[in-house]
Amino acid sequence: MNWDLGNYWYLFLLLLLPLLAFIMLRFLRWKKDRKAIFAESKFQEILFEKPSSFVRFFPFLYLFAVLFLIFSIIDLLSGSEMVKSKQKMNNVIFLLDISNSMNAEDVQPSRLTQEKNLIINTLSKMKNDKVGIVIFSGNAVSVMPLTTDYSAAETYLAALETTDMRWQGTDFLIAIERAVEKFQNVAKGSRKVVLISDGEDNEGHDNAAVRLANKEGITITTVGVGTEEGAPVPIYENGQLMGYKIDGNGQMVISKRQTQALVSMAQATNGSYIDGNSIKDAPNLIVADLNKKEGTSNTLVKSQNANHYYQYFLGISIFLFIIIFLFNPKRDFTI
Repeated sequence: MNWDLGNYWYLFLLLLLPLLAFIMLRFLRWKKDRKAIFAESKFQEILFEKPSSFVRFFPFLYLFAVLFLIFSIIDLLSGSEMVKSKQKMNNVIFLLDISNSMNAEDVQPSRLTQEKNLIINTLSKMKNDKVGIVIFSGNAVSVMPLTTDYSAAETYLAALETTDMRWQGTDFLIAIERAVEKFQNVAKGSRKVVLISDGEDNEGHDNAAVRLANKEGITITTVGVGTEEGAPVPIYENGQLMGYKIDGNGQMVISKRQTQALVSMAQATNGSYIDGNSIKDAPNLIVADLNKKEGTSNTLVKSQNANHYYQYFLGISIFLFIIIFLFNPKRDFTI
């Protein structure tokens, strides 16, 4: 039989017992001192009614009565058990591309700002799903752990800039590797990634990223930000525009959205590609794609068919108080 405590936080009431014992001892000593002041010991038997020998046990009865009263409040349970139940929920990691190309302004005010808004608007439409955020370029860093506290996301995202990553470029494989680390305690099949990027993988690791995602049971929903016509890539230092990125020949670099690369990644992992340029439609499409095949999460829940034993402790406590009352010559609860 399994035993448990219904209200274990009331265990602190047990600290009242030594305090109660101290108060009773001080009270009994005070009574004795008062009698000594009133009359000498040889006259006390004449002046005061001789107490019943049973009264000597009253302090102990009081302590036990209070002890069992506390046990009734704590509520001893038996028969309760931890039952594993399956709960429908998604475990989603947003992979946010913050490479320099995300400064391009073919989507106003910039691709990076569009990414942030997409995540915030998508979270506002999600319920009970666990969500984490990883930023990446040539490296990848987790900025928000898997949590249901969506309110923290806007705080994490607000200050993000492309200059936050020391290693520039875009490496999808490193981003997926970081997601795998965060999914360690999530069952395969319940692992979902929303990859928001312009699709430019400068390292050429997109195929390796797909293989790793399939091996780890990760479904990738890709969200493309930017236009296929592209735009120059601004270079900022301390918030000031210093110019535009140029190639080895001195020509201005035009960054274009690589839609096909994003489509291929999504299809290869049973996900979908979504055009992220529409802040109105994209969040709804992202949530709909995530909910096509909701993952299941095993949750331990305590069963509610437990047997309560508080009434027995309460009964013993009341019985002891009645004994004190009946055997007290004064017919009260004094000692």
